[in-house]
Amino acid sequence: MERSEAIHPTEPWPGVTHRKLGTWLFLVTEIMLFSGLIGTYLAVRSAGGLNWPSTAEILGVNLAAINTFILIMSSVTMVLSFASIEQGKRAGLVRNLLFTTLLGLTFLGIKVREWSELLHEGYAPNNSLFAATYFTLTGFHAAHVAGGILVILFVMTKALRGGYSAEDHEGVELVGLYWHFVDIVWIFLFTIIYLI
Repeated sequence: MERSEAIHPTEPWPGVTHRKLGTWLFLVTEIMLFSGLIGTYLAVRSAGGLNWPSTAEILGVNLAAINTFILIMSSVTMVLSFASIEQGKRAGLVRNLLFTTLLGLTFLGIKVREWSELLHEGYAPNNSLFAATYFTLTGFHAAHVAGGILVILFVMTKALRGGYSAEDHEGVELVGLYWHFVDIVWIFLFTIIYLI
């Protein structure tokens, strides 16, 4: 073993590359961010007591449930993307990444419609504590979905150029980790905001 390999190993742990470790560390910071936002929301809501509006009367729970299903389906297509490239099927990778992107865009479109309706009904972040916390939580999440879509488009472009193979597809795995994280966060937000 050369001296440089001993000082700078290619993997911090067996089977864990530096990129994968970096992705996991990034996701830990994201968990801290959303934990802080959710904790603040719960603290503000519990302090609001009886003055807090009934979210079931204000928010479209059925529409949010459909949107949750759409985002869960996007996780399924992301898994299918990864499974395709593991088998060396580039066309399946690209097709499923496209489905994931379309489902993510549909989720954002429904979210924008919901925001528009709330603003039209007078629930603006500057005149309602409920609206301020709601728009903050869902806005941060939507920004993460949008960022994920951009990365998926980058991965899809690279896939179209033959950048992934059955032997070398870590980029697909890493974007999948991020996308599943975004989906899990939404399940928590849906439960806390819409159902409790």
